[in-house]
Amino acid sequence: MSLPLGVILAGGQATRMGGGDKGLRMVAGRPLLAHVIDRLGPQVGGMVLNANGAPDRFDAFGLPVVPDSLPDWPGPLAGVLAGMDWAAAQGAEAIVSVAADTPFFPRDLVARLQGAAGPAGLALAATREDDRLWRHPTFGLWPVALREDLRAALMGGLRKVVMWTDQHGAGVAEFDTTPFDPFFNINTPDDIVLAETLAGRT
Repeated sequence: MSLPLGVILAGGQATRMGGGDKGLRMVAGRPLLAHVIDRLGPQVGGMVLNANGAPDRFDAFGLPVVPDSLPDWPGPLAGVLAGMDWAAAQGAEAIVSVAADTPFFPRDLVARLQGAAGPAGLALAATREDDRLWRHPTFGLWPVALREDLRAALMGGLRKVVMWTDQHGAGVAEFDTTPFDPFFNINTPDDIVLAETLAGRT
């Protein structure tokens, strides 16, 4: 099975962090984005960063940067679509998306998503808490062949990721949360303090 391309979703507005780019915040002496790139890189055949605004602020990371193709901050699915369009131009069949504010996601994320893919080739990561399954919609496997369907859904007003993935029978790759949730994401300054502690345990 060929490696998909990786899309790092950094298009959010980081309102709970006071604005700016969460991916440029420092964790364990390095930018958050550097942790994400190091974890995703070995799992994919190439990477792109989805971010809005001036792309040169990410020059130090050496990745191409693609903005949302739809206006008014329509959410993570717009970043997925931008990644799909970029991957289509590379001749790729699929992308895997990860969030730029989640530095400890699994090192076998891509393989597990590929193994869980539904009939259309879609899969989302998930964890379980108190017997309830929580899907993590910014961590998914997305076949490029569905990009026009996704574009039409977004232009029609769809914003909730799982509403679209459920329509296409997305599979679920469930991950363990021991010793901590690998999809812990940084939203506040207090989360950075916690991430500093967790960085030594991964």
